[in-house]
Amino acid sequence: MGSSVQLTTGLPSPAGTWAAPAARPILHPVAGSRGRVVVADDDVLLREGLGSLLDASGFDIVGQCGNPTELLALVRRHRPDLVIVDIRMPPTRTTEGLDAARVIRDELPETAILVLSAYVQVEQATELLASGERTGYLLKDRVSDVEDFLATLDRISRGGSVVDPALVHELLAARRVHDPLEVLSPREREVLALMAEGRSNAGIAHQLWVTEGTVEKHVRSILMKLRISETSDDHRRVLAVIAFLDSH
Repeated sequence: MGSSVQLTTGLPSPAGTWAAPAARPILHPVAGSRGRVVVADDDVLLREGLGSLLDASGFDIVGQCGNPTELLALVRRHRPDLVIVDIRMPPTRTTEGLDAARVIRDELPETAILVLSAYVQVEQATELLASGERTGYLLKDRVSDVEDFLATLDRISRGGSVVDPALVHELLAARRVHDPLEVLSPREREVLALMAEGRSNAGIAHQLWVTEGTVEKHVRSILMKLRISETSDDHRRVLAVIAFLDSH
């Protein structure tokens, strides 16, 4: 497992005789393991293909299976660093894989989980992603971009969260229907985004090349348009930033 393939060619020596074949590696050897992985998908071809790809890329495949019961048993036995699981698995092919992912998250919170799906399933994906770090959601067709897929696995294993661009598009489209920030002007959105970064009025003014007085006017307008009641200025800014984050 994990060994590189060697291609050999014979080359003529200066004396005209054939020299010993020189080894040329097709796959670059990977120093150490990128992590121990369990792959769960009832599509045998996809499962075996993923296993071969990961094995050749430096991952240690400790288990493969096609149903959630076997998945949980493998995870409890081997305690892998990463689990790759299809959302739809037997017997009903609805959310069995996702249900198993939730169990794994509860029992082994340090295990990274990548959920694969053939379709954009916003509600199921956001529920899993909200469970914490080391979590990812990708559509299956993203696997075809091998380098990006492997980089995604590394990011998740290191503690990051990865969301498929198609899901992001769906989420943004859904939020635009009831966007609380639609009352703000483009400049006010810029000011609010900088507030969300924790910048003071002076810092925002420096960033936007305007006066501090202009920023103060924008902030007052933002608070008024978002209907944030009169309390301490600091608290109102926090509420405005929360509104900004909730809309993204």
